[in-house]
Amino acid sequence: MSQYRTRTYRKRVLARNLISFHVAVKETDLWISAGTNLKKEARDLVFDCRHQLETYISLHPEFATTLSAWPEDPYAPLLVREMIEATKKIGVGPMASVAGAIAQYVCAGLLRLSSQVIVENGGDICLKANRPVTVAIFAGTSPLSERFGLLIPVKKMPLGICSSSATVGHSLSMGVADVVCILSFSAAMADGVATALGNQIKGKGNIEKAIDSIRDLEEILGGVVIVEDRMASWGEIELVRL
Repeated sequence: MSQYRTRTYRKRVLARNLISFHVAVKETDLWISAGTNLKKEARDLVFDCRHQLETYISLHPEFATTLSAWPEDPYAPLLVREMIEATKKIGVGPMASVAGAIAQYVCAGLLRLSSQVIVENGGDICLKANRPVTVAIFAGTSPLSERFGLLIPVKKMPLGICSSSATVGHSLSMGVADVVCILSFSAAMADGVATALGNQIKGKGNIEKAIDSIRDLEEILGGVVIVEDRMASWGEIELVRL
């Protein structure tokens, strides 16, 4: 069972020239930075997300628990269709993408009101800024935790940066990785792939083999895996020391 940690990392977020605020509705807990205080608008978007998801689950209860791909449903709400699309070919259930999908939905909505938006949803991020952004990689008790960050150039935004961990947080993982961090233009896809890859990592010895299983996904720009004192990275990413 993963240990839940209070989100103290949010106190270390430095979003220069942006206004940061907290939005929480039931299980959805977001930390958002934008050009102006858009807390009300963000909260409305979260209510919209949750209404879409909760309504669909009320009609299809198994959607919330399945660990397998969900069939396409052209009548499903937009958020649900995004989750189905993000997970249909990677061997996980649609809820594996829910945090990234919500971050992406809220970010897209707020970008109609602000040119810069960063939405963090329990370690899953969707962002667009007018300058490069460094995102620290938190890996629990690993000696590599917060030693490195991902430098995100302006040309790659808006971007999803999503993580899965077997040792930090409350998300379900069938592997042992301290963190799997995935970059994609779709935050929903990044979230689902992070879960799928994390499930396959059973120790330091099979990291590369696990990465090979998702390396050819065209939607994925790259990623980072940390297991104890070992780190692997691949793709279109730039690591910087913190």
